[in-house]
Amino acid sequence: MPKGFRFDLLAKSGYVARGVVFLLVAGLALFSGVAGGKPETKSALSTLLGQPFGRVWVGLIGIGLLGFVAWRLAQSLADSDGHGRDAKAVAIRTVFFGSAVIYLGLAGYALGHALFSGGGSQQSGEKGLAEWIMSQPFGAYLAVAVGLGFIIGGVVTAAKGITRKFERYLRLSDASGVVTSVCVYGLVARGVVFVITGIFFAYAGFRVDPEQAGSMADALEWVRRLPFGAILYIAVAIGLAAFGIYNLVEARYRIVHSPSLDDVKHSIPTPGH
Repeated sequence: MPKGFRFDLLAKSGYVARGVVFLLVAGLALFSGVAGGKPETKSALSTLLGQPFGRVWVGLIGIGLLGFVAWRLAQSLADSDGHGRDAKAVAIRTVFFGSAVIYLGLAGYALGHALFSGGGSQQSGEKGLAEWIMSQPFGAYLAVAVGLGFIIGGVVTAAKGITRKFERYLRLSDASGVVTSVCVYGLVARGVVFVITGIFFAYAGFRVDPEQAGSMADALEWVRRLPFGAILYIAVAIGLAAFGIYNLVEARYRIVHSPSLDDVKHSIPTPGH
């Protein structure tokens, strides 16, 4: 990195942007009957576009998400969090790289709509991804694999909250207080949504039908149809708001190590390691 460059500000702007997106998603989920629109990331950005200075806000979120993409690439390629190069670390870093790809698409969607009043499909990201994967050789098998990846990612995300492993990357003075509880709640709720989305995705691959791939909105609707679904739906929706707050906490207290080319060279697994 150039001398004096504040990579931590780039990363933390990304957490702010992601936090705002999930707070918007949670708001749509809780007030979907009033606001209209599905509680998912693209719909949340589209709703924000209709507000005063909406294109400015969406553009700023898009720029912030590019910062988050840069941070995810630093975590995956340069191992900025120091996970290492064993099998578990490679799996974690692969998830980070997948996250970078997903948020790059969302950043492009945001910037396209902010600058050109277009620039992306209104279709959910999960269905669009499923269509693209299934158009590839062995696409159905790849879709099942991606679905399993979502499920594993959801379990890991929830476990990260339950075990409070996220605290090792935060400079939190109130480690046992309300802030930590909100972070745990948010990570568990996000993990649950991840798992449900992964099941939909794997099912889409099994049926060879990308329309079966579910978005965050579909996952929440499935929760609503369960016994005591209305209560569970509200609990998960509030959890997504908590996940948004968790990202804002990350933006304030996250320990960010700036990557370098040497970090990338030394962190990429080589044969025999």
